[in-house]
Amino acid sequence: MTPRSTRLPKVRASELVGRGWLNTGGRDLRLADLRGKVVVLDFWTFCCINCLHVLDELRALEERHRDVLVVVGVHSPKFVHEADPVALAAAVERYEVRHPVLDDPGLVTWGAYTARAWPTLVVVDPEGYVVAQMAGEGHAHALGVLVEELVAEHGARGTLHRGDGPYVPPEPTAGTLRFPAKAVALPGGHLLVADAGHHSLAELAADGETLVRRIGSGERGLVDGGPDVARFSEPNGLCLVPEELRSWLGYDVLVADTVNHALRGVRLADGHVSTVAGTGEQYMVGGADNLRLPDGGRGDEVRGLVGGVAGGFAPRDVRLSSPWDVVWSPDLAAFVVAMAGNHTLWTFDGEQGSLGLLAGTMNEGLVDGDPLGAWFAQPSGLALGPDRRVWVADSETSALRWCEPRHGGTAAPVRTAVGEGLFDFGHRDGPADAARLQHPLGVAALADGSVLVADTYNGAVRRYVPPAADAADGTPGTVTTLATDLAEPSGLVVLPAADGEAPAVLVVESAAHRLTRLALPADVAGAVLDRGAHRTRRPPTDLAPGEVHLDVVFTPATGQKYDDRFGPSTRLRVSSTPPGLLLAGAGDDVPLDRVLRLDPDVPEGVLHVTAQAASCDDDPAVEYPACHLASQDWGVPVRVVPGAPRTLVLPLNG
Repeated sequence: MTPRSTRLPKVRASELVGRGWLNTGGRDLRLADLRGKVVVLDFWTFCCINCLHVLDELRALEERHRDVLVVVGVHSPKFVHEADPVALAAAVERYEVRHPVLDDPGLVTWGAYTARAWPTLVVVDPEGYVVAQMAGEGHAHALGVLVEELVAEHGARGTLHRGDGPYVPPEPTAGTLRFPAKAVALPGGHLLVADAGHHSLAELAADGETLVRRIGSGERGLVDGGPDVARFSEPNGLCLVPEELRSWLGYDVLVADTVNHALRGVRLADGHVSTVAGTGEQYMVGGADNLRLPDGGRGDEVRGLVGGVAGGFAPRDVRLSSPWDVVWSPDLAAFVVAMAGNHTLWTFDGEQGSLGLLAGTMNEGLVDGDPLGAWFAQPSGLALGPDRRVWVADSETSALRWCEPRHGGTAAPVRTAVGEGLFDFGHRDGPADAARLQHPLGVAALADGSVLVADTYNGAVRRYVPPAADAADGTPGTVTTLATDLAEPSGLVVLPAADGEAPAVLVVESAAHRLTRLALPADVAGAVLDRGAHRTRRPPTDLAPGEVHLDVVFTPATGQKYDDRFGPSTRLRVSSTPPGLLLAGAGDDVPLDRVLRLDPDVPEGVLHVTAQAASCDDDPAVEYPACHLASQDWGVPVRVVPGAPRTLVLPLNG
């Protein structure tokens, strides 16, 4: 295909309307205040891993064009907790958002710009016209090209104004911990904490407060070496290496270094840090650069990462995607990695030097069954139960799930204990099939077989008790609440009982920058609360019953072409909730357009659309041109209304 301009027909940009502004020194901004600048509106929500990826993609662009470009984050929340202005302010600080942020809890500006997915990027030129809209991640290159075109065009016309933008940095905060993510108990009683906001690890005394030492310089980066030299980038999960492997591997703790897309090994004796898996670059679903082949060529998941299991790939040659937690599985003789960035579970075997997929398709959602057909949604917490099940806090589906690894590198079918799907959440105890969580990030298993959940956005610790072994098939377990009023608990550490004391769990209260000890009495049944169940509400799209044409718009950036070297360059997958909404058109295929048929007897539902498009530099003289992958998952609420439009256009890049 011949690339065409990524520009949209000029439409005047809508005013930015919301509850208030962050990072502006208390000033409310209007579009008129931004006239003369290239403006990128980033519609995001802080639960969304794709949105966090886009924040990272935008950092370099902001730095390169800081005198002519203004990025404005438009925070349009999915979960109830995200609509809390205090929680939003904490998230802006946590993720080092260094541009103005509009708080849009009512989705007013979201609706004005017809956003349908998190994240969505809208480009406004210096004269106040919308010139491009892009959904999903992977647009850094195309966005950079477009910004340079606009700077050149408006610089020549005299409509570009150089100078400082409206960003005003907040006052810095100080403390031992800053947005700690997870923790692990060390031999001898000390605690090691993933101090994500300080981009380092903090070793604390047994009291959970006294700093013993810090591993990592505190500067964001990917650098190996001693404790004062090494750098991390928002580390999260921590796991002790089995004692018998520590001397052989040369490290004692495995770290999920999330924003570096890497696994790091830490030697406790001297604090030395080494990178043991990942290249430091993000795995892009469907990309041609995810695997460095021995001959210097490139490969992707079609060559075996999807459809294969642990083994066969050198860990330092495979890109990872936001690993969030790690746990050791004796049955696999390997670590299980929660790969939040592409909704999968992987295995890492440091002894054999191999890395591979354990479960998940890289599609986002809640689908149980065969591990390589299961769908996850940002798995963010892992724990090993006494029965050796691997328990998973599947954050975006607000679910607690599990699988049973088996010898030989496989897993039994994936099952869901608590949770309904991407858009259902709440705080409801009782029978597990009706219980609700809200974006849990941590999980821990107790010796009695029950499971504790760091129910992050509910500010609670919950307990799931599986059904009795002799219960009738299909009997659900039960869910109770052990503690509330916690500040975004994201990790749990079960502590052994001291003499004369009840066992306890250490809660990582991320937004309070502390560890909190929670006693577990002999009867840990907990309270039964019902604070309601919720469903994510966004403005629905009216579509006519019968045939509807779905068109996902993608245009390679200037100087790019579709990348067909490893097969088709595009992919489109469609499904619906309820499944009966779609009489025809569901499934996986190559073209980015499709005719759907909606059942007139199903009044409303959600269309789930996953699209990918790969492009690379259009220069035949370059043997290995730079390539880029745009991808996005949409959940589009729809109403089936006679006489409504028969076309649904989703801009992957337009």
